[in-house]
Amino acid sequence: MHIGYNLFIAFYSMALCLLSPFHSKAALWYRGRKGFFRRWAGFDSGGRKLLWFHCASLGEFEQGRPVIEEIKKRDGNIFILLTFFSPSGLEIRKNYPLADAVCYLPADTTSNVRKFLDTFKPDIAVFVKYEFWFNYIAGLKRRNIPLYLISANFRPDQVFFKWYGRWFKNMLHMFSHIFVQSDSSRNLLESSGVKNVSVAGDTRFDRVRALAGKSVEIPAAAAFSGDCFTIVAGSTWQPDHSLWVRFMNETGHDVRLIIAPHEIDENEIDKLLGRFRKRAVRYSRALTTDPGSASVLLIDNIGLLSSLYRYGQLAYIGGGFGKGIHNVLEACAYGLPVIFGPNYRKFREARELIEAGGAFTVSNYKDLVTCVDDLIATPDKLNRRGEIAGNYVKNGTGASSLIADRILFTLISQR
Repeated sequence: MHIGYNLFIAFYSMALCLLSPFHSKAALWYRGRKGFFRRWAGFDSGGRKLLWFHCASLGEFEQGRPVIEEIKKRDGNIFILLTFFSPSGLEIRKNYPLADAVCYLPADTTSNVRKFLDTFKPDIAVFVKYEFWFNYIAGLKRRNIPLYLISANFRPDQVFFKWYGRWFKNMLHMFSHIFVQSDSSRNLLESSGVKNVSVAGDTRFDRVRALAGKSVEIPAAAAFSGDCFTIVAGSTWQPDHSLWVRFMNETGHDVRLIIAPHEIDENEIDKLLGRFRKRAVRYSRALTTDPGSASVLLIDNIGLLSSLYRYGQLAYIGGGFGKGIHNVLEACAYGLPVIFGPNYRKFREARELIEAGGAFTVSNYKDLVTCVDDLIATPDKLNRRGEIAGNYVKNGTGASSLIADRILFTLISQR
């Protein structure tokens, strides 16, 4: 299995190299690793303890971020090395101020692992959620460098728990400790013989609550929402847009819609604006076009969504008619009940919110109208559901502190 794994890594790296002239993400992946060890030759952490955090992409970084912040708050002298697998993570967070060094993770070959560990000499490594690179894990184990997996989720259908998954499951035994999000993940691991595990919770709860506490004022959104009932539809895709275009075109309610597409494409934004029969404005032009007289505010840039929820009474989370819903916790942190499409079952927080009464799922336009009309017509129910959602986030915080306790204790023990 190890030979097959190494062959896969080699072929994957070669394929991205060949694709790089024709594919922008492949080009970033290839160029970011080309000459890696020449660029980092002579690296020196200045005698500081080095803590290595590795994230696949931006989503995993947002789960690791609260732990980094908690550690830096307690001991600002620790050197943080932050690595990414994906360009979508590194290109956005390459200037993250709490990281002392940010770079791509070289491909998982035995040669690269040896050079990487020789170059940076980490005292502790932390992988976030779903990162299972065998050669890196084995290399850390051989050098007795503590390795933690944080914010992990495990399901019975994963390869670790298949009859042919013994080789993969052996990787889990190499971690010094695995912090999982739920009892179900812990029970699954322990029943499979993996004992180096405990429940810490999901670090995203800490992140979204902190974001809500630091949300910035957005004058255009404030002027747009005013005193009207406002729905914030975040991280939306084409199937979500079709629902909300029809709803806004047909509803008799005096309601405002803020819609923030997951991907910003100028042509698609113009097309979407043209589908609304009521007045719709782009955020980038809202301050010069009296947004208070519009019914739809379309967000045409990134980085605002977590603050936009403060202007809503109800949230819709996109992606549920595709591969899966996006982050529901950001909206819940503001005490908003959330609605999303039918593809949510892989997301524990969505299942738990539905069960608790802080979230609703819809499978079609009729479901959406029934749900929204009911919540608009019954303010007490809306407020009660929002309170449930807000308490769900509040009660889920604390994972970052627990994980930081363990990491810092290990660092102190090494001194």
